[in-house]
Amino acid sequence: MTLTQTTPVKGIARIALSNESRDALFEHLKGLPNPEPQMDWVTTLAHKAFATLPAETLQAILDFGRHVDTPGVTLVENLPVDLDLPPTPSNGGPCVGKSTYVAESVLLGLSGLLGEPVSFLTEKDGRAVHDIIPTAAGAQTQTSQGSDVFLNFHNDIVHDAGGRYDVSNPDFLVLNCLRPDLAGEALTAYADARDLTDHLDDTTIEVLRSPLFQLNAPGGYTRMFAGGREVLSEPVPLLTGPAEAPEIAVAANGVRRLTPEADAAFDTLQKVARHPEVAQIVSLRAGQALLINNRKGIHARSRFTARYDGKDRWLQRTYVRRSLWNIRDRVVEGSRRTHR
Repeated sequence: MTLTQTTPVKGIARIALSNESRDALFEHLKGLPNPEPQMDWVTTLAHKAFATLPAETLQAILDFGRHVDTPGVTLVENLPVDLDLPPTPSNGGPCVGKSTYVAESVLLGLSGLLGEPVSFLTEKDGRAVHDIIPTAAGAQTQTSQGSDVFLNFHNDIVHDAGGRYDVSNPDFLVLNCLRPDLAGEALTAYADARDLTDHLDDTTIEVLRSPLFQLNAPGGYTRMFAGGREVLSEPVPLLTGPAEAPEIAVAANGVRRLTPEADAAFDTLQKVARHPEVAQIVSLRAGQALLINNRKGIHARSRFTARYDGKDRWLQRTYVRRSLWNIRDRVVEGSRRTHR
């Protein structure tokens, strides 16, 4: 499977900071410490820094997170960056030896405008800031460590003992680019469920709205608790909600289709997601961050060349929920943001 970087009909929403705003934000963030040991404090300081942005910029970011009718993906450009970036870790992270934490603070500042950063023990060892880096061991996998394969259109889901993997999962993802791949091959794509349904026939939509699919739990969970074997959800629909504002749920680690009709509908969904009138595609560069609504649409990544030489593509990611209240039963004792 491939992606072709064309301009989608609806285009991708963009928010660009002025050079003045970027430089002022950098001054606020350059001295902030590593957030992992003191996540709430650094998030507060990052939030305070982002509050100095122009009101129009703040409203655009806030509106992305709070309204039904806003785009499902937005590119934020001209963000401050770390001036001295160490080599890309070859083991999947986390990075050790960073002298500043501007990238992490940008990530948390954007995340705080959308909701609450959240972490899970089965994803990046429970860290709130995820280093998204290709690894040799994961090159062929449908994970964030892959590079040799097309990462199919999916949501980031979370295993839940209740059998639904689209309940505890993040509402948003934020992807901040620290270092792009040198060849510019790595493309990130987003397919909004509203655009998908505009390009699907009624029969296919009806099948996708039927409980004829089982989502496989994320790779981190299946490796940790099932020796890599499938851990399937209960039968669920992939599309739910009103026609004018559908929610979509697709697992990266595999979707079992329970009937031939479901199999055909799923294949059609993946094909339509790559249509140039649907797929919104970006090649992330340093100083750019992608805000992704994890319920309004599905996202994918093209294959790209990884060399494991310290110069590979390096993104950082957060999971964000509008509220942590509904997953309070999963919180790890002694932690506020880490969940089982």
